Amino acid sequence: MKSRFGPGALTAATWVIAILFVFPLLWMILTAFKQEADAYTDPPRLFFTPTLDQFAGVLERGFLPYLSNSAFVTVVSTLFVLLLGIPAAYALSLAPVKGTSNALGFFLSTKMLPIVAAIIPLYVISQNTRLLDNVWALIILYTSMNLPLAIWMMRSFFLEVPHEMIEAARIDGATLPILLRKVIMPVVAPGVAATALICVIFSWTEFFYSVNLTAARAGTVPVFLVGFITSEGLYWAQLSAAALLASLPVMIVGWIAQNHLVRGLSMGAVK
Repeated sequence: MKSRFGPGALTAATWVIAILFVFPLLWMILTAFKQEADAYTDPPRLFFTPTLDQFAGVLERGFLPYLSNSAFVTVVSTLFVLLLGIPAAYALSLAPVKGTSNALGFFLSTKMLPIVAAIIPLYVISQNTRLLDNVWALIILYTSMNLPLAIWMMRSFFLEVPHEMIEAARIDGATLPILLRKVIMPVVAPGVAATALICVIFSWTEFFYSVNLTAARAGTVPVFLVGFITSEGLYWAQLSAAALLASLPVMIVGWIAQNHLVRGLSMGAVK
């Protein structure tokens, strides 16, 4: 396309594709600042008087407890994934032992089980252990859900560490904790950040476990958004405002960590 239509054609096509992908987000932002009557007009109304009434209505409906539950579950489960995944990735990459390939295959096989098939035993276990409608049930499930993917990703990052650097540190007398903290982690830090961001996104947006294992106390943001679906129809303006508030934390984290994410994904984890 570039050789046939000139250098501007590829740029224009890229902008068109980008606008198509971003358009739903832009439309959600516009709808969030409308009144409900303006959100239902046909054809859609592009010029309107912006209002914050929908955001106030979302907060009045008890959005903050759901937001705090999501934040707590996401942060704690991601920390557990990193605490368990980093040593496992190191052991499976830089210090491999017999049966490493079998362990990696087992980790991957846990992602092949449909979550629908496991929800009934998980519900019974949560009920018997008094974890039903408890944020710790979600933390355990999100940790186990994200850990296999995190191990696979971080193993690829650890494989990029030069063995000469590790051997030089060992010759200098570095113990394993010092080797991990001062030699290996600075090299793989972008990959670990990319893995953590993906775990945050998966935990923040997870809906199925949350809607089936929580009720009033441990509901997360996706469960809160379902409350706008009523028999009377959808409240588009309030739903857009709630979705915008729910998306802001992840977008802010992604914007802050974008450099680490790009560097991490370019290290070869998703080839």
